[in-house]
Amino acid sequence: MADSSRQFDFLVLGSGIAGLTFALKVAHAGSVAIITKKNRAESNTNYAQGGIAAVTSEEDSFESHVSDTLDAGGELCNEAVVRGIVEEGPARIKELIQLGMKFSERENRGHLELDLGREGGHSNRRILHAKDVTGREIERALLAAIAAHENITVFENHLAIDLITTAKLGQAQENRCVGVYVLNNQTGEVETFSAPRITLATGGCGKVYLYTSNPDIATGDGVAMAYRAGATIANMEFIQFHPTCLYHPEAKSFLISEAVRGEGGVLANLRGERFMEGVHPLESLAPRDVVARAIDREMKRSGDDHALLDITHKPARFLMDRFPNIYKTCLSYGVDITKEPIPVVPAAHYQCGGVRVGRHGETDLAGLYAIGEVACTGLHGANRLASNSLLEALVYARRAAGHELEHPPEPVAVELPKWHSGSATDPDEMVVVSHNWDELRRLMWDYVGVVRTDKRLKRALARVRNLQEEIQAYYWDFTVTSDLLELRNLATVAELIVRSALERRESRGLHYTLDYPEPVDSLARQDTLLRCE
Repeated sequence: MADSSRQFDFLVLGSGIAGLTFALKVAHAGSVAIITKKNRAESNTNYAQGGIAAVTSEEDSFESHVSDTLDAGGELCNEAVVRGIVEEGPARIKELIQLGMKFSERENRGHLELDLGREGGHSNRRILHAKDVTGREIERALLAAIAAHENITVFENHLAIDLITTAKLGQAQENRCVGVYVLNNQTGEVETFSAPRITLATGGCGKVYLYTSNPDIATGDGVAMAYRAGATIANMEFIQFHPTCLYHPEAKSFLISEAVRGEGGVLANLRGERFMEGVHPLESLAPRDVVARAIDREMKRSGDDHALLDITHKPARFLMDRFPNIYKTCLSYGVDITKEPIPVVPAAHYQCGGVRVGRHGETDLAGLYAIGEVACTGLHGANRLASNSLLEALVYARRAAGHELEHPPEPVAVELPKWHSGSATDPDEMVVVSHNWDELRRLMWDYVGVVRTDKRLKRALARVRNLQEEIQAYYWDFTVTSDLLELRNLATVAELIVRSALERRESRGLHYTLDYPEPVDSLARQDTLLRCE
């Protein structure tokens, strides 16, 4: 297999809100390569329906937003980080609007103002949105700005394989990132990208579970690569399950935005009985971990395979205007949300843990930064407050860009070796990869889901490690493919989730275990940290 080498001043892995914003912030200072595994618009950002949480109303306050975030985070948030992100929010929103982002507005006494939504866990209306396709509008605005910049090159259909570090190259100096091996899916070649500064913006790992709201690209690549390279991984036990994904045999990963509950949607079982009363003071608007567990418990109690989200008491015109994408999509599956409840089920949605970073997105591996969902900043703690993630991405993209520009690395005189790929072929390789992919996702759903036990977690860990042995054999013996690389990453992330869950012997936030059903005071503000030996 031929090898191609490319050199840049900045490498960005991922093309969501974090990666694109970062690239725009540094492009004036040098050449930037954005490496994205599908087309440039395919990202978790593009599928974000709800919006961005930020204090933009006189009726709201920083203190209220900080308090809501800390309450949701189960005493594991870093309050200084929370406060910093919340207070930077309005400025970052203004920058996004200046780039061409168009948020929904409404008329108030003859004047247009931002139409602020409310979501679970928020005590005020503070969610800026573009109807129910906020992420799509953000991607449109950012990609337009990227296209106009001559210093930025976007490499579509390129899948990062592994980070290249000086330690892997046998260098005696400080271990640092110096490049990335990347599979060009169009040519089948493995290319070598080198840069003194590499920024992970690869998103989350929802596809490690059988049911997820995430697109197919969310295979935990950044976390897996960073772990293999020696960076510290934090709090991977905290996987947020969105309470309400559309339940339909033909609907693949379609999210019913939390904003539907924010506008008055009520949860009920198949007999029409509302089951959130008495569970939480906010009832159907409770934080996601509370709602997801309540739905899971109700489904197990009743034997039903889904729950219902009813917003039929709202005017039909309001629903069609406020949720046009949800309305049209549900209607295409035979569900008219203006006349009947929406069948919903919890699904893996967001990883609150990730690559551990400092205040500027810097990891403990020199030359490597992480921003967006792939990073663990301390904002989310044990449970992400709805719509805080896009705000975090904007803030940390700007911080990382500033830090990288202000602290240029010392030049490293090292020659990056070409990639050596296995040349063997095997006709049953793809069926084995497909089988292992399905087995991994199903065992994670069954054993490491909304409610956990040590017995199930240990069983999951044993099976994951068996799968890893098979995957490693294929990785070293056969030509790499995108399916094999993603399966390898998913297995690594699955192991990290299970090991982290076994280490946290309490229930806190999104991690709920029947063996330790109560939080332990001594474990408050203690992160679960894992590092590759």
